Amino acid sequence: MSKADRGLRSVLESEALAAELSAFDALELSAPVTHRLTASVLWAAWPKLVAIGVVLVLWQLVALSGWRPAYLLPPPADALAELAALIADGSLAAALGVTLHRAVIGFGIAIGVGLAIGIAVSRWPLLRSAVGSLVTGLQTMPSIAWFPLAILLFGLTETAITFVVVLGAAPAIANGLIAGIDQVPPILLRAGRVLGARGLGAYRHVVLPAALPSFVGGLKQGWAFAWRSLMAGELLVIIGRQPSIGARLQFARELSDAAGLIAMMLVVLAVGIAVDIALFGSLERQVRVRWGLADAR
Repeated sequence: MSKADRGLRSVLESEALAAELSAFDALELSAPVTHRLTASVLWAAWPKLVAIGVVLVLWQLVALSGWRPAYLLPPPADALAELAALIADGSLAAALGVTLHRAVIGFGIAIGVGLAIGIAVSRWPLLRSAVGSLVTGLQTMPSIAWFPLAILLFGLTETAITFVVVLGAAPAIANGLIAGIDQVPPILLRAGRVLGARGLGAYRHVVLPAALPSFVGGLKQGWAFAWRSLMAGELLVIIGRQPSIGARLQFARELSDAAGLIAMMLVVLAVGIAVDIALFGSLERQVRVRWGLADAR
């Protein structure tokens, strides 16, 4: 065998050995990555599962104690069976669709109104002196207090519900934006001016991005107010052929259907938790990581 052939054979053997070793490395690394992912999911889920289990156990114990008869306070099995029946016949999906449609429209309008108010109040000191405290005062008002006026102005209509949802959510969103703008470091504003960001350009490229973490917090709080306002509105304003979650709650109360009422309350709670975890929790985490306020995990 010539020297060139021996050199070629040596190179081929080295490449084959390297390929085999890389395959073993991949096998060794895949298990820990999979294990870490599974462990992180379980670590995040087990506190919630334990909390749910504790609540169910306490609920069952209270029901068994005889403190209230079963037709007033049914055990968990009855409420969960009623919930399963609503899911099976499609009633829950129809009611949830109506309610979430109202929530999306009302919350979307509230975001636009809250943004406009927040930017205007932050930009003009005179306007802040005039209406800054009013925005906070509107946020503290219970949503239910707006419904007599809403029904008087708009009647028993979708507009009345949307009106109260917007009034409930917009002040919280505006206050979140105002607080975020107030906390923008002055050095960022000076750096922006040096780079030519002035007027509305400074708000677009410097102020609003810097205020985003607080604004996301305002959005989260605004959603909580919007959801509460919507549930109150659907209990008071029942529109024909609109089988919403609130309407089903009211009908269950009128018919003394305790299992159905608790089943709807569980749905309201589940939607609030799901939106918080899937939307605002994820958005808040991404913003904090992007702005260097938390470590990427």
